[in-house]
Amino acid sequence: MTKLTMKRVYDPPAPGDGTRILVDRLWPRGVSRDRIDLWLKDLAPSDALRHEFHGRPDLWDEFCAAYATELGSPQAQAALATLAAERKKGPVVLLYAAKDENRNNAQALRLWLDGRTFPVQQ
Repeated sequence: MTKLTMKRVYDPPAPGDGTRILVDRLWPRGVSRDRIDLWLKDLAPSDALRHEFHGRPDLWDEFCAAYATELGSPQAQAALATLAAERKKGPVVLLYAAKDENRNNAQALRLWLDGRTFPVQQ
């Protein structure tokens, strides 16, 4: 697999970005379609999950664990296969709209792809 990076969707495209893939459920405001190569909204957390953890950085591990469960759905698995195919072609940038660069769904997806697990604390 080739290089996988992340970038806010509002950041301008750069040489060497490769395929720019949006992994948010909603299309970001003010962003034209020519700045995004592919939209894999089935890789985004569900609306319910997004709403439950929005603005709750203290629940990051819980969010990641719940998101990992959602990635097991047939729709997410199909989108993951598309992502894997794109990564075989060349570099990929996961695009997200969140302001937090360290705790967002693209970062959680990347951690999951790297094999990190998130035990839910009780």
